[in-house]
Amino acid sequence: MTIEYSLNKRSQQFLKVLIEQYIEEGAPVGSRALSQSPEIKSSPATIRNVMSDLESLGLIKSPHVSAGRVPTIAGYRLFVDTLLQLEKPNLKAIEQLTKTMAHEVDSSKLLETASTVLSRFTHMASVVTLPKREQVIFQQIEFLPLSANRVLVILVSSDGEVHNRVIEPPRNYSASELVEAANQLNACYAGMDFLSLRTLLIKEMTKVQSDMDQVMSRAVKMASKALSDQDSNDDLMMAGQTNLMDFDELSELHRLRRLFDSFKEKNELLHLLDRCSNAEGVQIFIGAESGYEPLRRCSLVSAPYSVDGQLAGVLGVIGPTRMAYQHVVPMVNVTAKILSQALKIGN
Repeated sequence: MTIEYSLNKRSQQFLKVLIEQYIEEGAPVGSRALSQSPEIKSSPATIRNVMSDLESLGLIKSPHVSAGRVPTIAGYRLFVDTLLQLEKPNLKAIEQLTKTMAHEVDSSKLLETASTVLSRFTHMASVVTLPKREQVIFQQIEFLPLSANRVLVILVSSDGEVHNRVIEPPRNYSASELVEAANQLNACYAGMDFLSLRTLLIKEMTKVQSDMDQVMSRAVKMASKALSDQDSNDDLMMAGQTNLMDFDELSELHRLRRLFDSFKEKNELLHLLDRCSNAEGVQIFIGAESGYEPLRRCSLVSAPYSVDGQLAGVLGVIGPTRMAYQHVVPMVNVTAKILSQALKIGN
């Protein structure tokens, strides 16, 4: 939630220049540095007074190691919401992304490309969630016998995506039994979205054994297990995590370890991105606003992407709170739009 501050134009200008200088240089900004800015035409005494006022409002603070000031999370928020001047997206990146996606029809490859290019041109970590299961249509299933009573389940969706899962049924099944089970499922459930299919299978599992024949009962049990065993980590792609090592404020070993561990675990990050998907347009979480401790010194800039006009997922960038928002926000926004267009064409 944005807090309202009664700042006059001069105070707003001071805050804007201070934050822009801090983002660019990464060092606390003092009154002397502000006085040298062509945008600030005030006496040293006035500059000190305005900075004191901004500090009393909690918009800037003075680190113990320097007399200069740095923005607080509240200061960044005010800057992003009311003072930020967005720049045009990187044309080279747009051309490369558009050209690459034009020759790709596999949706997973499109998502991977978007994530990789976004990371490369922002020099930060990029994230993209895979399309929600309710958007993915079940087309075909196959069961292939493996060793030690294990079965390979191959799920094919209508967009051509192939999802493999290994399950362990309670008993060994012959190849012919597995083919029968797959045929039953394909005949009864092809064309349903995965979320509805999973819900229906769980409901079918509660039926008394005698209510369905042996083949169908076997098919439902194995398909239900295959869908319930899907790992949430498969719902998220990341690229460029090591870029974060280049930022001094994130380079401490214990901070990097905690951050990288959170990327590996992913569940909390997925929850945060789900919050982003519930809102329209670009969303920005700055520092502690995310409510996610490993991102306390980071910002997340995200935008939703769609397939045929329906929300499918979210892509974004994770970097230090001292990121160049004027470059990053437009880049995330245009990448989401290009991805949406490519997925529409691909379908």
